[in-house]
Amino acid sequence: MSEKKVPERRCIGCMTSKPKQELLRIVAGPDGLHIDQSGKMPGRGAYLCRNSECAKLTVKKNAFGRNLKTEVTKQQAEALAEQIAQLCR
Repeated sequence: MSEKKVPERRCIGCMTSKPKQELLRIVAGPDGLHIDQSGKMPGRGAYLCRNSECAKLTVKKNAFGRNLKTEVTKQQAEALAEQIAQLCR
């Protein structure tokens, strides 16, 4: 019998494809950007590696706004990157 296919997603920071379980999901909801730990929050989502370097690169490239198709200010992006850095420690 064939093995089950592991779903992969691409990190919006470093652009590498990894298994979905190894990445963080970032969600753009009606009340701003959130880290989706469960992977089931409603809203448009994007995936990011679980390290602070990818979060910083994402802020630098303005990838949050572009991939989530919403307006993201520099302060919102930096605050989210800081939350990700705290989570990854």
